Amino acid sequence: MAVSGHTTERSIAWRVPGLDGLELMRASFRTQTFPRHFHEGYALGVIESGALAFRYQGADLVAAPGEVNLVVPGLAHDGRAATERGWAYRMLYLDPALPGAVAAELGRPGLPHFHAGVLRDPALARDLLALHRLLESGADRLAAQSGLLALLAAWITRHADDGGTPPRAGAEPRAVALAREFLAARRAGDPGLAETARVAGLSPFHFLRVFRKATGLTPHAFLVQCRVRRAQELLRGGLDPASVAAETGFADQSHLTRQFKRLTGVTPAAYRNSLQDR
Repeated sequence: MAVSGHTTERSIAWRVPGLDGLELMRASFRTQTFPRHFHEGYALGVIESGALAFRYQGADLVAAPGEVNLVVPGLAHDGRAATERGWAYRMLYLDPALPGAVAAELGRPGLPHFHAGVLRDPALARDLLALHRLLESGADRLAAQSGLLALLAAWITRHADDGGTPPRAGAEPRAVALAREFLAARRAGDPGLAETARVAGLSPFHFLRVFRKATGLTPHAFLVQCRVRRAQELLRGGLDPASVAAETGFADQSHLTRQFKRLTGVTPAAYRNSLQDR
C-alpha cells in the first residue's frame, strides 16, 4: 500500500490479494494537475466530493459528486480541479483482461469501448463506492471477486458502445447443489469465486447469476450463513466466541459478532450465555 500527501493533497494506492490485475486508489486533491497522459488499462472511478475536470476524446468534461469518471486504455486525458474546492474520488485501475473477460461472457468479444468519459448512473456509482470501501476494509476473496465481477458486468452492459446481453440464467440444480456443498465444506477457509464456479461446472459470471436465482443469495451470503450456523453449534457446545471466530473462518471476534447479530438478532456471547443459563 502506497500513501502520499500533505495538507491539501492526499492519496493512497493499494492492491488486493486474490484480485490480480486491479489497483485501487483513494485521493483528495486541490492543487494537483495531471498533464496529458494515458493508461495501459481502464480507469474507473466515482467522485465523492468536489468536481474533477478533464479533457478527453476532444471534449472538456466535468465529473461531479456521485458521478462516474472513466478512461479507456491508450486514450490521452488530463485532470484538474473544476473548482477551488478540489475533488475527492475513489478509483479502480483495471488490466484490460478483466473487462475483456466479462465482455466475452456477455457475448461481446474483444475489449469493450466506452465513448463517454462521465457517466450519470447513480446505481453504478453507489455500487462502485460500496465495492471500493469493501476492498479497502478487507473482504473475503469470494465477496471481493464476486463484487468486482458484478460491477464490471453492470458497467459494460449499460454503458459500453456494444455492451452485449447476459446469457439467460436458467435452472442449474446440480451446479447449485455442488456449489452449496463445496461452500459448506469450505466455510472455515477462504474459497474464491473461480474455484467455486469450477466445482459447479460454470463460468464465474454465469455461476453468480444461476446461484442467486436458485437460492435468493449471493454465494458469499450463503457462505456467511454456513459460518454462522456452525458458530451456533460451537457456542451451544460451550466454546467461547473468540475460539468460535477462529474455527468458523471469521477474521476476528468482532467480525463474527457483526455477522452473527445481523443474522440472528443477538451477539454470540449473549447467545452462549442464554443457553448456559437454562
